Amino acid sequence: MVAIILAGVAPGLALLSYFYLRDKYEPEPLSMVIRTFIFGALLIFPISFVEYIFETENLIRQEMVHFLFSSGIIEEISKWLVLFFIAYRNAEFDEPFDGIVYGTSVALGFATAENVIYLITNGVEVAFNRALLPVTGHALFGVIMGYYMSRLKFTQGNKFLLLVASLVVPAILHGAFNYLMLKEQSWVYTMIPFMIFLWLLGMEKVRRAASLSKNHFNA
Repeated sequence: MVAIILAGVAPGLALLSYFYLRDKYEPEPLSMVIRTFIFGALLIFPISFVEYIFETENLIRQEMVHFLFSSGIIEEISKWLVLFFIAYRNAEFDEPFDGIVYGTSVALGFATAENVIYLITNGVEVAFNRALLPVTGHALFGVIMGYYMSRLKFTQGNKFLLLVASLVVPAILHGAFNYLMLKEQSWVYTMIPFMIFLWLLGMEKVRRAASLSKNHFNA
C-alpha cells in the first residue's frame, strides 16, 4: 500500500516542483502552494459524486459531449472555483507567473488524489502510464488555466474574453484528452501528437507568464 501511495503522489509533486521552481522573481509561500494543492485534492469527492450520477443515470448519451461535459467541464469548473476563491483573491497572487504556480498546484492536487485512488483500484503496474498521461495532462490544463487567470487579474480594460478563456480553453482540451485516451489502438497517431501539442502550448504560456512577470517587476 505504501508503494502504491508513493507511486501515486510522486508524479504530481515532481511536476509541481518543476513549475514552482520556474518562478524566478518572487517565489510563492509554500504554505499557499500546499493550501491550494490540498483544496485541489479535496475536489475528488464532489467531482466523483457528480460524475457518478452522470454515468449511472446516463444523462449524456453522445460520447464526445459526455467527455467534454462530465469530465472536461465539471472538473475544470471545480478547479477554476478553487483557483479563483483560494488563490486569485489572495494578496499573495501579486505577479503574472503566480497563476502558473497556483493553477498547477490546484490541478495537481486533484490529479494526485485521483491517481492514488486509481492505483489502489488497478494496481501499481499502470503507474507509469498514469504519470505520463493523466497527471501530466492535469498539470498542463492547470498551466493554461493559470495563465489566463493571471491575464485576467493583471490586464486593464475589458476582461470578459480572458474570463471565458480561463475556463473554456482547459475544459475543451481536457474533454479532447479524455476522448483520445479511449482510442488506445491509435495513440501513436492521436494521443502522442496531442500530448506534444499540449506541452508546447503549456510551455509557451509559461514563457509568456515569465515575461509578463519580468515586465511587472521592471515597472
